Amino acid sequence: MPSTELPQQMSARRIDRPVPLRERVYQAMQELIISRQLAPGQHLVESELAEMLGVSRQPIREALQLLNSEGWVDLRPGYGAFVHAPTEAEVDQLLVVRAALEAESARLAALNTDAEGVARLRKLCAQGEAAVASDDIDGMVAANAELHRCVTELSANQVLLDMVSQVDRRVRWYYTPIARHRGHQSWQEHARLIDAIEAGDADAAARTMREHTERTRQSYLEQRRENPEPEVAPVQVRSRRRRTAPGV
Repeated sequence: MPSTELPQQMSARRIDRPVPLRERVYQAMQELIISRQLAPGQHLVESELAEMLGVSRQPIREALQLLNSEGWVDLRPGYGAFVHAPTEAEVDQLLVVRAALEAESARLAALNTDAEGVARLRKLCAQGEAAVASDDIDGMVAANAELHRCVTELSANQVLLDMVSQVDRRVRWYYTPIARHRGHQSWQEHARLIDAIEAGDADAAARTMREHTERTRQSYLEQRRENPEPEVAPVQVRSRRRRTAPGV
């Protein structure tokens, strides 16, 4: 029988697969939601989004379907698409899971990291402190996300990194409105966390991370109760009929 194995000397150039337009539109819209440029409860009008992103309405429609399937957007028959407004229970549940995952990340990072890893963390912490000093909300949120991701990368556990990555975008979404309120305190907590990781103290690193994420959770819930998300009344979408001349 002829061999079914490919010759060892055979080589093939991998085919580049460009990212579909709907995926790029999806990513752009998701980032607008995370940064709160599209606010919770906001009505999303296809034509306005298409003009904003410089595309036709078709990829906008496809992106809205994807965002709806992942809980970023609510599609209401007869009313249209709206940015999802997370409930207090949704936020609380996700931040509790995040605390458990990241406490383990910190514990493992303390056992596995090296001087180069600690230097990366110090640099990110300095960036976050600089963002606080200049009142740069986007910079605070970005540096916070990068530092937490770096801790998980230093854990050397790919499964844990994959799981943390699944909740990372929503954590950024929830963190944005409290970044200024957490301010310097958050970065002081980060500095203590890095100290524990550098010292190789796994228990202290896990405890510090757990306390840090719990303070963030409590800060979000307090902020939400004091300043609840505004209720946005849905506007019913009327079908557009083609105009005709009188008597036709």
